[in-house]
Amino acid sequence: GPSNSEGTGKVSLLKKVPALKDGDFTLAECTAILLYLSRKYNTPDHWYPSDIQKRARVDEYLSWHHANIRANAPKTMWIKVLIPLFTGQPLPSEKLQEVMEGLSTSLKQFEERFLQDKAFIIGSEISLADLVAIVELMQPVGVGCDIFEDRPRLMEWRRRVEDAVGKELFFQAHEMILNIKELSNIQIDPQLKEQLAPVLMKMLK
Repeated sequence: GPSNSEGTGKVSLLKKVPALKDGDFTLAECTAILLYLSRKYNTPDHWYPSDIQKRARVDEYLSWHHANIRANAPKTMWIKVLIPLFTGQPLPSEKLQEVMEGLSTSLKQFEERFLQDKAFIIGSEISLADLVAIVELMQPVGVGCDIFEDRPRLMEWRRRVEDAVGKELFFQAHEMILNIKELSNIQIDPQLKEQLAPVLMKMLK
């Protein structure tokens, strides 16, 4: 998301995080960063396969993800925690219901189109597609919207991702998301509230 940090502006022309600085090279956007790191460090082939068709399947999911899962899942966090924190006002329950309905449609497509009966999104091994998906889908969980409940196929996929990554690392990586509600107890600088509240509201439109 947007950042007012001076340091972020020097790394990302878009002034957004995440952003990567590797020597004199800078890069923005999480997907581009993941692909860059996978190539630079010659990661195991299953993350971003050298097989052209398997790689195309990863690319296909990543392209779909932005307009579907990412368009809805993070909004649960903004609605239930971040916007009330910065505006001091809870949002109407109808707004969350609207987002959850959109997310439910995306999850149905995710299961039927991408996951199907496979262990992971592109087959029998985990890939970057699974990492990008799980990070987004853990955000509703962190604010009390358990999207895995009553979706056994989705739950089994999550468990396989946990096992593939390693449970300790998995929960370490999602620690901030799973404890996001604790932010509601912190004091926010009034000037920062004034700057960020309109930005957060705009992201929901």
